[in-house]
Amino acid sequence: MKKTLNLYVLAVAITISSPAFSQEQPAKTAPSAETKAKADAELDKKAAEWIASLNLNDGEKEKRLTDVVATHLKAVYYWHNAHPATTVPAGINPVTGKPLSELDRQLIADSAMPPTVHQALMAGLQKDLEKSQVDAILDKYTIGKVAFTMNGYRAIVPNITPTEEATIQGFLEQAREQAIDYKNMKEISAIFEIYKTKSEQYLNANGRNWREMYNTYTAAVKAKKAAEKK
Repeated sequence: MKKTLNLYVLAVAITISSPAFSQEQPAKTAPSAETKAKADAELDKKAAEWIASLNLNDGEKEKRLTDVVATHLKAVYYWHNAHPATTVPAGINPVTGKPLSELDRQLIADSAMPPTVHQALMAGLQKDLEKSQVDAILDKYTIGKVAFTMNGYRAIVPNITPTEEATIQGFLEQAREQAIDYKNMKEISAIFEIYKTKSEQYLNANGRNWREMYNTYTAAVKAKKAAEKK
């Protein structure tokens, strides 16, 4: 699995709050009332649909939860729009020495959103929902990437052990919870790459050879496709 992002992003994120950086940020035009109303309505609808999917059959609880999710979705949306990649000065990735990509810079900008936004969402969900239901809502944010990615590891790692599976599952659940604070799938996928890298490093450190397993798997897939064409 391709590595696209290093853990340095989280550490570098704090720099955009410094005076030197804030002076370089271009002014942002506030959205018009009509644009904001339309965006809010769409996010309210999304939140309502996600909560409705839980089939709680409790109107008061559904309203509380819809408000919690909608508030979070709006906070992420407006923070992202007010903090484009250009608010982070161009520089280098201190790990690779390569220039920061636009995606790197956007992730840094978005990661500086106040942590209270995330904390309020999680507290609101956990107040009214069981863990499996909270997980279901987080999966809505990330379009089921935990299960999809876990299935990939099961296919690639021969005879994956319960310990390996539980450890990787834990990493992916961390990725999911962190990724909900980012606006689009490109950013969400980049966050997952951090934890996929951790998963592969874990496998390598415990007697596996990730590159070898991955190459064996892709070769088998190619061979199967070639055989089907005959």
